[in-house]
Amino acid sequence: MAKGESEKMRRKRKTDPRINRLIRDLKRIARENSAPIWRDMAKRLEKPRRHYAAVNLSKINRYSDVNDMILVPGKVLSAGEIEKQVTVAALDFSKKAFEEISKYGDEKGEKKGKCMSIEELVENNPKGSGVKIIA
Repeated sequence: MAKGESEKMRRKRKTDPRINRLIRDLKRIARENSAPIWRDMAKRLEKPRRHYAAVNLSKINRYSDVNDMILVPGKVLSAGEIEKQVTVAALDFSKKAFEEISKYGDEKGEKKGKCMSIEELVENNPKGSGVKIIA
């Protein structure tokens, strides 16, 4: 096979329709709202899945402040503890990480945080203001 032939056979898009739709929507919203954070996120998601971030709760706890909006271009894992009320948006959450972030933290019944998909975060905050990327 010649070099040019193998390039033709290569897939240009992801096979997961959710990721394709998300990338397309992120690029569109970045153009419409002049929000470079969504363009950056689209570029990160266009890369192979093996380059996606796997972020532990301890890292989110270390680099966030109370009531921050955190964006993870990959999966949130449950190693460590979260001690602050934060909103975390990611492609995916491990079951235990989801429970840790959204469980009730103290005897007053206050929630520690909120988990959401990247799509929900983009819908709620199209300008991307106040969002921290942790990868």
